[in-house]
Amino acid sequence: MTAPAFLLGLVYALLLGSLFHLWRDGGFGRLVLYLCLSVAGAAAGQWLATWRGWSLYALGPLDVGLMTAGSVLFLLVGYWLGLVEFGREA
Repeated sequence: MTAPAFLLGLVYALLLGSLFHLWRDGGFGRLVLYLCLSVAGAAAGQWLATWRGWSLYALGPLDVGLMTAGSVLFLLVGYWLGLVEFGREA
């Protein structure tokens, strides 16, 4: 993968994480969490597309479709796991 493709994929993943943060709201810690989850999910989606030879919506060497699917999947699972609140038992 070329450096411009890597940077485009990184910017796209960060955009998805930022939009998810705007949609679900949260503090600075949630923003960092969502950005990391989005980048990890996009990387997993791109890796899966490259490994299996799948192509959902290719943009040069990037498979934007599977990157989006991986990013959204990671974000939703991370959000769902973040809803758990640990409290004291009475």
